[in-house]
Amino acid sequence: MILRHVKAAKAANLGVLFLIELGALGAVAYWGFTRDVATPLNWLPGLGAPAVLVVLWALFGSQKASYKTRGAVRVGFELLWFGAGVAALFAAGAAGWAIAFAAVIAVSKTLAVVWRQ
Repeated sequence: MILRHVKAAKAANLGVLFLIELGALGAVAYWGFTRDVATPLNWLPGLGAPAVLVVLWALFGSQKASYKTRGAVRVGFELLWFGAGVAALFAAGAAGWAIAFAAVIAVSKTLAVVWRQ
Protein backbone atom coordinates (compact mmCIF):
# COMPACT_ATOMS: atom_id res chain seq x y z
CA MET A 1 0.00 0.00 0.00
CA ILE A 2 2.77 2.46 0.90
CA LEU A 3 4.64 1.60 -2.30
CA ARG A 4 1.59 2.58 -4.34
CA HIS A 5 1.48 5.97 -2.57
CA VAL A 6 5.16 6.54 -3.21
CA LYS A 7 4.66 5.74 -6.90
CA ALA A 8 1.78 8.19 -7.02
CA ALA A 9 3.86 10.87 -5.29
CA LYS A 10 6.71 10.34 -7.75
CA ALA A 11 4.31 10.63 -10.69
CA ALA A 12 2.80 13.79 -9.20
CA ASN A 13 6.26 15.27 -8.74
CA LEU A 14 7.04 14.70 -12.43
CA GLY A 15 3.95 16.75 -13.19
CA VAL A 16 5.05 19.47 -10.78
CA LEU A 17 8.51 19.54 -12.38
CA PHE A 18 6.90 20.21 -15.74
CA LEU A 19 4.62 22.87 -14.28
CA ILE A 20 7.49 24.75 -12.64
CA GLU A 21 9.28 24.82 -15.99
CA LEU A 22 6.18 26.43 -17.48
CA GLY A 23 5.88 28.64 -14.41
CA ALA A 24 9.36 30.08 -14.95
CA LEU A 25 8.44 30.91 -18.54
CA GLY A 26 5.17 32.48 -17.42
CA ALA A 27 6.93 34.48 -14.71
CA VAL A 28 9.43 36.08 -17.09
CA ALA A 29 6.63 36.77 -19.58
CA TYR A 30 4.59 38.40 -16.80
CA TRP A 31 7.58 40.54 -15.87
CA GLY A 32 8.09 41.53 -19.50
CA PHE A 33 4.50 42.53 -20.07
CA THR A 34 4.29 44.52 -16.82
CA ARG A 35 7.33 46.68 -17.62
CA ASP A 36 6.60 50.39 -17.66
CA VAL A 37 7.46 51.05 -21.29
CA ALA A 38 5.53 52.26 -24.30
CA THR A 39 2.87 49.73 -25.35
CA PRO A 40 4.48 48.46 -28.57
CA LEU A 41 7.80 48.02 -26.77
CA ASN A 42 6.44 45.95 -23.87
CA TRP A 43 5.95 43.08 -26.30
CA LEU A 44 9.72 42.79 -26.70
CA PRO A 45 10.57 41.76 -23.13
CA GLY A 46 7.21 40.01 -22.74
CA LEU A 47 7.95 37.66 -25.62
CA GLY A 48 11.73 37.92 -25.74
CA ALA A 49 12.51 36.90 -22.16
CA PRO A 50 10.61 33.59 -22.36
CA ALA A 51 12.10 32.97 -25.81
CA VAL A 52 15.59 33.29 -24.34
CA LEU A 53 14.70 30.82 -21.58
CA VAL A 54 13.25 28.38 -24.13
CA VAL A 55 16.45 28.49 -26.18
CA LEU A 56 18.59 27.97 -23.06
CA TRP A 57 16.42 25.04 -21.97
CA ALA A 58 16.66 23.48 -25.42
CA LEU A 59 20.43 23.85 -25.44
CA PHE A 60 21.24 22.86 -21.86
CA GLY A 61 18.22 21.66 -19.87
CA SER A 62 15.97 19.35 -21.86
CA GLN A 63 16.28 15.58 -22.18
CA LYS A 64 17.37 16.07 -25.81
CA ALA A 65 19.63 19.06 -25.13
CA SER A 66 22.42 19.81 -27.56
CA TYR A 67 24.82 20.31 -24.65
CA LYS A 68 23.97 17.98 -21.78
CA THR A 69 24.66 19.33 -18.32
CA ARG A 70 25.39 17.09 -15.36
CA GLY A 71 26.35 17.40 -11.73
CA ALA A 72 27.29 20.83 -10.42
CA VAL A 73 26.93 22.43 -13.85
CA ARG A 74 23.34 21.16 -14.05
CA VAL A 75 22.57 22.46 -10.57
CA GLY A 76 24.03 25.85 -11.48
CA PHE A 77 22.08 25.98 -14.73
CA GLU A 78 18.80 25.15 -13.00
CA LEU A 79 19.48 27.65 -10.22
CA LEU A 80 19.93 30.36 -12.83
CA TRP A 81 17.02 29.21 -14.99
CA PHE A 82 14.44 28.81 -12.22
CA GLY A 83 15.98 31.73 -10.35
CA ALA A 84 15.17 33.90 -13.37
CA GLY A 85 11.50 33.07 -12.86
CA VAL A 86 11.63 33.88 -9.16
CA ALA A 87 13.57 37.09 -9.78
CA ALA A 88 11.11 38.10 -12.51
CA LEU A 89 8.21 37.78 -10.10
CA PHE A 90 10.04 39.89 -7.51
CA ALA A 91 10.88 42.49 -10.17
CA ALA A 92 7.24 42.60 -11.26
CA GLY A 93 6.19 43.35 -7.68
CA ALA A 94 4.75 39.92 -6.93
CA ALA A 95 6.92 39.11 -3.91
CA GLY A 96 4.43 36.69 -2.35
CA TRP A 97 4.15 34.72 -5.57
CA ALA A 98 7.93 34.73 -5.93
CA ILE A 99 8.40 33.26 -2.46
CA ALA A 100 5.71 30.63 -3.05
CA PHE A 101 7.19 29.73 -6.43
CA ALA A 102 10.68 29.42 -4.92
CA ALA A 103 9.32 27.13 -2.19
CA VAL A 104 7.57 24.85 -4.71
CA ILE A 105 10.74 24.72 -6.81
CA ALA A 106 12.90 23.86 -3.80
CA VAL A 107 10.61 21.05 -2.62
CA SER A 108 10.03 19.56 -6.06
CA LYS A 109 13.67 19.68 -7.13
CA THR A 110 14.76 18.18 -3.79
CA LEU A 111 12.32 15.31 -4.24
CA ALA A 112 13.53 14.86 -7.81
CA VAL A 113 17.11 14.47 -6.58
CA VAL A 114 16.13 12.07 -3.80
CA TRP A 115 13.97 10.01 -6.18
CA ARG A 116 16.49 10.29 -9.06
CA GLN A 117 13.93 11.80 -11.42
